[in-house]
Amino acid sequence: MSQPVRVAGICFEHFHMGDNLRMVLENDMTELVGICDSQHERMRESIDQFGIPADRVFSDYRQCLQVTQPDLVILCPSASDHFLWVQRIMAFGADAMVEKPMAASLAEADQMIEAAGLAGKRLMINWPLAWSAPHQTARRLIQDGVIGQVLEVHYYDGNRGPLYHGADKRVTSAEEVAAMKPSSWFYSKAAGGGSLLDYLGYGTTLGTWFMNGRVPREVTAVVDRPPGLEVDEHCIAIARYATGLSKFETRWGTFTDPWTQQPQPACGFVIVGSEGTIGCYDYQDHVLLQTKSLPQVHAISNDPVPASQRDPIAFYLDCRQRGAPIDGPCGPEISRIGQQIVDAARISAHQGGTIRLPQG
Repeated sequence: MSQPVRVAGICFEHFHMGDNLRMVLENDMTELVGICDSQHERMRESIDQFGIPADRVFSDYRQCLQVTQPDLVILCPSASDHFLWVQRIMAFGADAMVEKPMAASLAEADQMIEAAGLAGKRLMINWPLAWSAPHQTARRLIQDGVIGQVLEVHYYDGNRGPLYHGADKRVTSAEEVAAMKPSSWFYSKAAGGGSLLDYLGYGTTLGTWFMNGRVPREVTAVVDRPPGLEVDEHCIAIARYATGLSKFETRWGTFTDPWTQQPQPACGFVIVGSEGTIGCYDYQDHVLLQTKSLPQVHAISNDPVPASQRDPIAFYLDCRQRGAPIDGPCGPEISRIGQQIVDAARISAHQGGTIRLPQG
């Protein structure tokens, strides 16, 4: 690419915006041309940390787009506003990278895909765990046929809570959390808050990737909503595939954050195949493997992460340079199936029954 790709960051409701902006600034092939949020204070940390000049800071997204003319817009709104923002960016004519989850509902996810298709632009959903070496290693082992056909995926993940850390995993105090909680979208039902919508998609989307795009036949879910909250902090979803049962569990309130100290249960995946099993846990330097020829569980060092897979910005640039669509867990196809399972889990938990999924 002869000229750097122009990137803008719009809507700072999700704290991952700071992480994404850092990746833009550290990449020689991208230029951060502007940031925007209607509430200036939400941008303050990034402005100070990265030294973003005042002429690149906006409060009106239309002005931001018109002045900066970005090729890619990074979006970090509340889950319920994902379609709204994708629609706006596609109407302008830029590619969009939306921070996870994909959407607040399957219908909105489909509207996002349709908007991108009509505009002829790339839509990418950033799942930060997709860049994790153990999960990429597990995918390679699956593709190499090391454990045969994948039969089951078991996922447990989460953290102490979405307000206990900010960009770059900056730790916040219990007092800060208490002050933020009443106004945070994470704890607003209308805004798409709750652990089910926030975190279950990690498991269902990467799980679909491990399953090579298969869709379960039905989903049954239960949630726990502590007194005084309008959203859940714990969800367990059971998905029945043609090959058996898989489990996707998400938790706000783990004993420790997995990037600091793995809690028990450990956060990550166990993948069961016809010829073996893989344990790939978040932030570990290895995966655990057992096969019919070597049934004793043993550690396998992670594969080196290719430069094009090290973070969402590098991946987007690689796809753009090759003229390729966004694929894998961050592509609309796999992410949509993950959203379909999340949607079924949400409905199941609300109705108290099993939801059957249409089969392609």
